[in-house]
Amino acid sequence: MTTRIKLKANPRYQKSGTKSYLHAMRKYRFSPTKSGPYIFGNTMVQSGRPFTTKPIGGRARLQQVLQKKSADNDQVGQVGADDVQNDSMYLADIEIGTPAQKVSLDFDTGSADLWVWSTKLSPDTLSQNKGHAVFDPKKSTTYKEKEESVWKISYGDGSSASGLVGNDNVNIGGLVVKDQAIEIADSLSAQFAQGAGDGLLGLAFGNINTVKPKAVSTPVENMISQSDIPKSAQLFTAKLGSWRDTDEPDKGESFYTFGYVDQDTIKAAEADIHYTAIDKSQGFWMFDSASATVNGKSITRPGNKAIADTGTTLALVEDGVCQEIYDAIEGAIYDDDSQGWIYPSDTTADKLPVISFAVGDKQFVVQKEDLGFAPAKSGYVYGGIQSRGSMTMDILGDTFLKAIYAVFDVGNLRFGAVQRKELHQNLSTPPE
Repeated sequence: MTTRIKLKANPRYQKSGTKSYLHAMRKYRFSPTKSGPYIFGNTMVQSGRPFTTKPIGGRARLQQVLQKKSADNDQVGQVGADDVQNDSMYLADIEIGTPAQKVSLDFDTGSADLWVWSTKLSPDTLSQNKGHAVFDPKKSTTYKEKEESVWKISYGDGSSASGLVGNDNVNIGGLVVKDQAIEIADSLSAQFAQGAGDGLLGLAFGNINTVKPKAVSTPVENMISQSDIPKSAQLFTAKLGSWRDTDEPDKGESFYTFGYVDQDTIKAAEADIHYTAIDKSQGFWMFDSASATVNGKSITRPGNKAIADTGTTLALVEDGVCQEIYDAIEGAIYDDDSQGWIYPSDTTADKLPVISFAVGDKQFVVQKEDLGFAPAKSGYVYGGIQSRGSMTMDILGDTFLKAIYAVFDVGNLRFGAVQRKELHQNLSTPPE
């Protein structure tokens, strides 16, 4: 069987460049190499003696956490829940259990956990965050608890989600994955609780799944082992559209397919899929990306790697490449307060550079309309391409992925891309 599942724009998503950058910092735990209010610092964490609540007599250790510098006095404090973009632009409805319970999840190729809001969460968390679909294991006749298995996702700002694990049937657009491990949240920090989605469905490789004592298979791995999708197409694809594209022939629709490549999208692109091998050793969709171009000028980047991450909104590349990109936009500056590159909001399409990144040995051009991510300080827009800081690989998030139709070929361990055609570049400032 094959399936196609539509993505919907998250109605509560509010674009903020700095918050999105911070989300990427905490997800990948990289230290910024450019100045700004957010840094990684060391803090002393004391674990008290067993069976006491007092933090004395136990072990102290240094832990790296995200911190925020005050603009007025350089005082350093903790990062608050409101500082981070804890939300996803796109959500997909799936069903879990018997009878089916519908939840809206963030499909994320940069992680490998399938976790959901659940009735096991505290009454306080549930009452303070109404509007979530909450999975109730007791109401599903097919749910089985996976004894002694636990999971925990923790990010660099100290936020976390954790809980227990069970198995149940998961319906993704009509394709039912039987006996899928589902991570049931019984604890969410304030940062996690703020997102509009009801959890996350990871589409990276199972070697970075967080379930202990033994990692569990991801939905795609189970689709393959259960022969839910054809042997000839052990893959999924992502087409990320935009509100900017409502006047395009495809109306900016967004979807994932599992088990097949959407031929209408390929036909509209008038191009073949270009594939390159991936390295999954770190769990990511990582491939060679050894060059980039700015206005036709090639930038060689020997040995450079990139990962395709639908769960990150920005594209993050090394500082030298950022410098070349923003040097090509008149009036662009690096802004410490925004912790990012910004450029004048009235920049017209003909004044924006043509930028491309390599997937294997082929260049793919970023849409000019996606170079501006969100309003920044008055008269400026926050760039969709930013610094990857101390990371040694690029993160090609939605800024890049919106320009292509992406094929994640698990069976052949390769990543495919097709350059999408856009008739118009809609540069209107994103709605606040």
